[in-house]
Amino acid sequence: MCKYRKKLLQGDLNHFMKSVIDEIATQSDFIIIAMESDIDHLHLMVQYIPRMSISSIISRIKQTTTYRVWRNKRFIPLLQKHFWKEKTFWTDGFFACSIGEANPETIKSYIENQG
Repeated sequence: MCKYRKKLLQGDLNHFMKSVIDEIATQSDFIIIAMESDIDHLHLMVQYIPRMSISSIISRIKQTTTYRVWRNKRFIPLLQKHFWKEKTFWTDGFFACSIGEANPETIKSYIENQG
């Protein structure tokens, strides 16, 4: 979720964040099955190996996307307007759950229909 629930995940910034997350997944030991945004937060369906923790995956995504978005000159004016005290983007927490007995295609469809 964007810090202070700012409605920033739209347009070019949204596409940029998704491409960075795809890049992180490609370079890491997890796969993005589905990803969609809803102007102030993301929905992700992730497949990862048991030796990884979901918190380490989310931390990597949040740290890398924040770093990369603040280094991109075209987004700095927008970011400074909303986060004038610090170079931040995401809230501290996150929500995660396992699919369990649910149908993975149903979850994937739900995520893809967000936003």
